[in-house]
Amino acid sequence: MALSLAQPEISEAAEVMRTTGWADYALIDSGGGRKLERYGRYEVVRPEPQCLWTPRLPPERWTAADAVFDPSDEEDAGRWRFKGAIPPETWPLGWGPIKFHGRFTAFRHLAFFPEQAANWAWLQTQVQAAAQAGGDPPRVLNLFGYTGVASLVMAAAGAAVTHVDASKKAVAWARQNAELSGLNDRPVRWITEDARKYVQREVRRGSTYEGIILDPPKYGRGPDGQVWRLFEDLPELAGLCARLLSENAKFLVLNAYAERISGAALAGLLAEKLDGRGGRIEWGELALTEERGDRAIGMSFFARWSSEGRFA
Repeated sequence: MALSLAQPEISEAAEVMRTTGWADYALIDSGGGRKLERYGRYEVVRPEPQCLWTPRLPPERWTAADAVFDPSDEEDAGRWRFKGAIPPETWPLGWGPIKFHGRFTAFRHLAFFPEQAANWAWLQTQVQAAAQAGGDPPRVLNLFGYTGVASLVMAAAGAAVTHVDASKKAVAWARQNAELSGLNDRPVRWITEDARKYVQREVRRGSTYEGIILDPPKYGRGPDGQVWRLFEDLPELAGLCARLLSENAKFLVLNAYAERISGAALAGLLAEKLDGRGGRIEWGELALTEERGDRAIGMSFFARWSSEGRFA
């Protein structure tokens, strides 16, 4: 199939992809620079500077939380304070058919990012459509895959997934999540490696994928000391990922949490790197919505290319 010579169309307006609560997660309340959330059977309080408004629930409702994260001077670092008995190291959570472990990590999150549920739903739809078209399972590359929830969502939907993360611990956790989900028999390759190094090698090999997820941190280090800086290194990596897309590629998803970036900037980058492929790029932010449904917290920015020219 010949590729289109058209430049991808960029959506004129930003889109807010709102994640609402589900059985194992809820944003209960927020305000005063914090958010009160439920993760399975535990309620937690975490810092969130964007919450400039006043909490709706009374203070005693917040103080009843099972765990509170106290930040340190180091970015995202700190420690947890627990009310009563210290919880187990892990406990089971789920999203649809996917099961994964919750963990109180040293970096304020709980081993997954709930706002990404909006992306999981979209990826699930895209992979299912590609798988139902027949032929071999669509090949998908998940870079900076962390604990693997997105990888498992796509594997369950029918994709052959390559999951890459520089952290040996994160990949081990992802494998545990696969076992918990009963997906050990699915075609998932678990790779501990620097994402940029892996992609460079795949380009040299002539490998291709029908879908790619790129969810880099603002700053990071590879297993051999490689340094990653989002603003300096993302353009090269996005270009390499564009070269890995097959002629029948369906999507490329780019997500970033850096404060100085925007969905519009990510969309512009993808449009440049995907010139000649046609399709459509939509962009905006991922947001968590409170249980009442009238307040939301913007958590990250995204741009997503679809070869179909529209999103399902």
